[in-house]
Amino acid sequence: MNESRSATGLKRVAASSGAAISARNLRKTFKNVVAVDSVSFDIAAGSTTALLGGNGAGKTTTIGMIMGLILPTSGRVSVLGADMARERHRVLARMNFESPYVDMPHRLTVRQNLYVFAGLYGVADPAKRIAELAESLALTEFLDRQAGKLSAGQKTRVALAKALINEPEVLLLDEPTASLDPDTADWVRSRLEDYRRKRGATILLASHNMAEVERLCDRVVMLKAGRVVDDGAPAALIAKYGRDSLEEVFLDIARGRAS
Repeated sequence: MNESRSATGLKRVAASSGAAISARNLRKTFKNVVAVDSVSFDIAAGSTTALLGGNGAGKTTTIGMIMGLILPTSGRVSVLGADMARERHRVLARMNFESPYVDMPHRLTVRQNLYVFAGLYGVADPAKRIAELAESLALTEFLDRQAGKLSAGQKTRVALAKALINEPEVLLLDEPTASLDPDTADWVRSRLEDYRRKRGATILLASHNMAEVERLCDRVVMLKAGRVVDDGAPAALIAKYGRDSLEEVFLDIARGRAS
């Protein structure tokens, strides 16, 4: 099949279904441990959705399967119409991922790192794209500094630049503001909101910051022990559980107080 026709076909599938990400009965076991157990959901194109749960709830494993890095034991996950277990090569250039726990090579400069990732994602004009990101994310003053010599806030900006280098249609975020001061965290959230609005991107966010989730997300999928235990808009979940905040709802579910 012609590659351009194939890509066009995937876009049409995603558009017709209205779901940028679709999981069906996802299950993943590691030896005798069930990390994800029959998880199903659809993530609407252009939305921002939170995948929440305590440590060990299955968030990171689910994201790994969505990225095509972890093969499901059973079930299926598709992104932009492509089955990630068999066809991920068709859509990887239209996705990206950001986590503060994934470091870039310390000896390379920021510019060199971004060139590497631009090449991996097939960016047509990397110099132009890096210049755009340097301007919008305030990277210019340290573009030629080694990544290992950056401050925490500077590393966060570079990580965000790496995540946006290919202008992804689907952006997966794992604790994007962990350990950041309130001002830097707010800066990151503002840039994410701006990018989603301008690009019409789909964002799936794993976070332990409930205020962040309430601000950014249209919807919350709650996981516990590898299963979906609730799903809805933040305000609707707060009302359903009769609480004042999403953090209180999270604690009720995590501690087994939810009815």
